[in-house]
Amino acid sequence: MIRWWNGIKSSWHHSFSLLWLMVIALQWISYTETFWLEVTTASVLLALAAAVVIEILIPAKAVYRLLLEAAAAVYLTYRMVLHYGAYVPDPWMPGLRDRLPDILSHMAPYIWFAFGALVLLLISSWWVSSKARILMFTGMNIAAFAALDSFTSSILWQEVAWTVSAGMGWLVTQHLRSFQLQYPRGWTHLLKYPFKIAINVAIIFSLVIITGVNMPEVRPTLTDPYTAWQEWSGNGGTPGSGSSGPSGNGTGTASTGSTTSGYSTDDNNLGGGFNFDYSPVMTVASDLRTYMRGETRSVYSGKGWSDDDPEARGGVTGAEVGQKLDRNTATKVQTKELKQTVKVLGGKSYPVLFGGYSISKVNSVNGQNTSSGLSWRKEGSELLWESEGNGKAFPREYVLTSQVPVVPIQELNRQTYQQLYGGVKIDQQYLQLPDNFPERVKELAAKVTAQGKTPYEKTALLQQYLQQSFPYTNQPDLSRRKSKDLVDSFLFEIMEGYCDYYSTALVTMARSLEIPARWVKGYAPGEQAQLPDNLAIQQGSDLINNNYTITNADAHSWAEVYFGDYGWIPVEATPGFTAPLLTQSQEAAPEETAAPEEEDTQPKSEKVNNASQEQGFHMGTWMVAAAAVVLLSWAGFLLWQRRFSLRFFIQRLRNGQPLSPVQKVEAETARWVRYARRKGMLKEEHETLRESVDRWRHERPAASGSLTALLGMFERAKYSPEVIEDKDWRSVYTEALRLRKSIKSGK
Repeated sequence: MIRWWNGIKSSWHHSFSLLWLMVIALQWISYTETFWLEVTTASVLLALAAAVVIEILIPAKAVYRLLLEAAAAVYLTYRMVLHYGAYVPDPWMPGLRDRLPDILSHMAPYIWFAFGALVLLLISSWWVSSKARILMFTGMNIAAFAALDSFTSSILWQEVAWTVSAGMGWLVTQHLRSFQLQYPRGWTHLLKYPFKIAINVAIIFSLVIITGVNMPEVRPTLTDPYTAWQEWSGNGGTPGSGSSGPSGNGTGTASTGSTTSGYSTDDNNLGGGFNFDYSPVMTVASDLRTYMRGETRSVYSGKGWSDDDPEARGGVTGAEVGQKLDRNTATKVQTKELKQTVKVLGGKSYPVLFGGYSISKVNSVNGQNTSSGLSWRKEGSELLWESEGNGKAFPREYVLTSQVPVVPIQELNRQTYQQLYGGVKIDQQYLQLPDNFPERVKELAAKVTAQGKTPYEKTALLQQYLQQSFPYTNQPDLSRRKSKDLVDSFLFEIMEGYCDYYSTALVTMARSLEIPARWVKGYAPGEQAQLPDNLAIQQGSDLINNNYTITNADAHSWAEVYFGDYGWIPVEATPGFTAPLLTQSQEAAPEETAAPEEEDTQPKSEKVNNASQEQGFHMGTWMVAAAAVVLLSWAGFLLWQRRFSLRFFIQRLRNGQPLSPVQKVEAETARWVRYARRKGMLKEEHETLRESVDRWRHERPAASGSLTALLGMFERAKYSPEVIEDKDWRSVYTEALRLRKSIKSGK
């Protein structure tokens, strides 16, 4: 045992280097976790952890350690393959010899990842053996994370911070190792005071953490090289490449501020920022101002909506011009027929034909009553266009007929969960949430909707909370983002955004309450086109303009919530937007899908929002708090250590010069006399200090010795020709402490 312990002590620097290296490895695992399979992540993590433990705790020959680490990696990968169901053993297969090839074939993809990570760890621990190499290695990792943060949708500032911290710790370890080798006697002496070493290291790290946290948040003044090159080459963003529109829109990938608004076909990575593009997309002639609905999404991945492929979503059938489309009808909702003429501007193609909810018939395409390339997805009410294979470009003009629901709001508002869903089989895709969906989002949804009694009321409370609690911006501050989940980071960290944030938050929060919902993207209604009077429609004595121009800036996303026999109802959560909704009491009037108004709603929203922030107290905050405690303790120790030099600081400021030793003795004497007065030992105005002390010695015999000593020190300083030094006033201070103790004990 002693030999084993001595071996561990002799290789302490290697052990610490492995720990710092493991911290950096964890940052790469954190980055790859979003696109690796869970079994891959778990296998790599456990293999690395096992290797570090073996390297630290088993001081054997390198070849034996390597064999042990390889065996541990194989075993742990096998256990993970079983745990995550990637391999299910056949109970009828006889013997390990027959079973082994099957096991290895299922382990093959994951074991190579584990072995690769293990080799990288060991090579790095062997090669990074000097300060220069530590700096180079750490810098390379920081540069890699910075590049990924700049050129991908990942937010990796936290990984960079951990890497910097690990590099600093590694440098400290290497410095101590160099000191041990160069000054063995000094190292032996230093080991007698490990607490002092730890405290100094903790203070340095705490200073770095507190300084970093309190640095002002400013946007970069210089454009990064990649964005500058993109803008110079004319690729700074094209309509449709990004997301959003003027009032909160956005359907597309996470982007930088150079991305422009427009309709996108990739919703896997939502978020980022964009610039408004007001180039026109289409004109719509319609009797009603409606959202131009495009596609729906139902599979939320934590970063966006991953079910982009309509074939994978299923239920796609052919569609013919002039024939009615097979629709899911709501039995308790009437509809109003709406005819829309859409003229597409520019040469861009789209995967769908846009129309009001929900399309019931295609009247014509490019002025003809026949067309190939059309298909219909009943489940999402999507009119799909497939340009590949039919040799036809996207239609420049088409006419649609839609059935716009007339929603009985008051009746729907009274329907309980059982009445809406009790007799209906809910499709689980509309309740889907990722396995790692943050609990604090679910808790916030429950808290916001605590006063709601029915699904419609709860949905409206969510809508109201999102609209009133978070400001709209097309350039959200992503530097605040820490969570990997889009909704979690929006609600608790970024706390601002555009429509993709609001709509995704409403859908997922509703699902957490077991209310079916889906995400929809398309275009907002746009603005009325300026037409000459001869093209306007005559209605009575008035000229009615029913033409709307829609631009890339009108690209938008919103939520639809399923209410059983009442069907899918659009719900708008983005501030400044109102979903045009027909109701039984007021047809053709734009109605916002909001709950009955409640008094003092804004304070309630703010209160809930504050609570949500409190729930976001995470590990990073604990680290900052610990650093603050260390620095405050250090400051307190420094003040206590310099208490004598600071004792007369105020008097020094008043006098404008340092106090002499005699003045310090007089000040200390005045201080203990004031203490004696508080304890009932009054000095009369006509008495000298000696007369008062003589009286006090008879009143307080227990304090007689200290009083006599203090009187002697004062008189010697005041009246004696002797030279008074700093040690004399400190003697007064020490004796005054004894006086206090004797007065307390004499009571």
